[in-house]
Amino acid sequence: MADRKVFPLKCAVQQYAWGRIGTDSEVASLSTGNDDTFQLQNDKPYAELWMGTHPSGPSQIVCKDVEEKTLQEWITKHPDSLGAKVNNKFKGQLPYLFKVLSVNKALSIQAHPNKEHAEKLHAERSDVYKDPNHKPEMAIALTPFEGMCGFRPIPQIIKFLQDVPEFRSVVGKNASDELISKFSDTDPESSKTCKDALKKCFTGMMTCEDETVAKQLSSLVSRVKADFEAQKDVSQCNGELLLKLHSQFPGDVGGFSIYFLNHLILQPGEAMFLGPNEPHAYLAGNCTECMACSDNVVRAGLTPKYKDVPTLCQMLTYLPGTPQEKLFQCTSDPKDEYVQIYNPPVPDFAIARITVPDKTDTYTIAAYDSASVLLVVEGQADGTNSTLPEAEKLQLKRGTVLFISANQQVDLKLGQGGMLLFRAYCPLT
Repeated sequence: MADRKVFPLKCAVQQYAWGRIGTDSEVASLSTGNDDTFQLQNDKPYAELWMGTHPSGPSQIVCKDVEEKTLQEWITKHPDSLGAKVNNKFKGQLPYLFKVLSVNKALSIQAHPNKEHAEKLHAERSDVYKDPNHKPEMAIALTPFEGMCGFRPIPQIIKFLQDVPEFRSVVGKNASDELISKFSDTDPESSKTCKDALKKCFTGMMTCEDETVAKQLSSLVSRVKADFEAQKDVSQCNGELLLKLHSQFPGDVGGFSIYFLNHLILQPGEAMFLGPNEPHAYLAGNCTECMACSDNVVRAGLTPKYKDVPTLCQMLTYLPGTPQEKLFQCTSDPKDEYVQIYNPPVPDFAIARITVPDKTDTYTIAAYDSASVLLVVEGQADGTNSTLPEAEKLQLKRGTVLFISANQQVDLKLGQGGMLLFRAYCPLT
């Protein structure tokens, strides 16, 4: 039916090796509700659920009365579904990819280029950087979610250089001495003036000879293990995280990155935004994630994939900050008390977190002037929309994913209990 503007999607599951296993994976659990044909295997990893039009995992339309089989085909035929502003700016394409991630093993130390740099990398090495787009990302925790993001405050890095001789060895004496000598805790601008020295330190570590890295890491791990078994405090060398990463990637220089990067554990509902040139790595847990449509990732550690160390070291921000500064703050929707908005400083996407309390009989998912993708994480409801065939109801339950065209609302009649929904959209003004 050509007039239908809201419909459920069957979404692609990616079984990367770093995914959480079987029923421990939020991706697997949600997929059970999303796809009636999904067969969960308790010994297999389930890493990502993709909701969108990306050609490597396009969402499928499950309505029998819709001629188009994929969301991309439908948007191509109905570009007005994007909303006029989105359609004009993004040339008839859905500008974001919405995901759920279930992380069991560290993802790579990585960063994403800005738009100009992405275009340059694509022009020079299209075999590695396959598109010219930027790739800002935002992660919102569904469970406690562990990651690394941005450079630590300089005093913390200096203390690790002083307390962890193996770390100082791979960074290099000259680079370490320069950072220590240039930093002044009485100068509020010192972190900015130390930017070049910090870059030298990080580059020194990332370009250190493999043999030296392996030797120093082995020494450090042996020392931390002995202290840990003796029930000594290993926090001064971030010992527990070191042992965890070393068990996953033995001998990898990324093990030393814990002394440069902030370690965060997000609680459900907390978020971090990963803008261009911001170093980061996801370590463990479940989250929703939204990003611009791109595959551009510059990696340099904790990965079996291609590492582009020179590009990563050259492009990073080298702007220190605290873990609290790396948390992205949401705002309340003034029009809806149940909605929290995560609106990053990019035009491609935003996320609305909708928490409908228990004992609420009805709720309206408001019309936006942008196409949106809605994920049901908790709860159940029957939904109606003016473009659906008469008497048809949308069955919403855990794992349901809906595509909602621009300027369409969905009226819900809730079952027992409340609901937790996440809605990706494009908030152009």
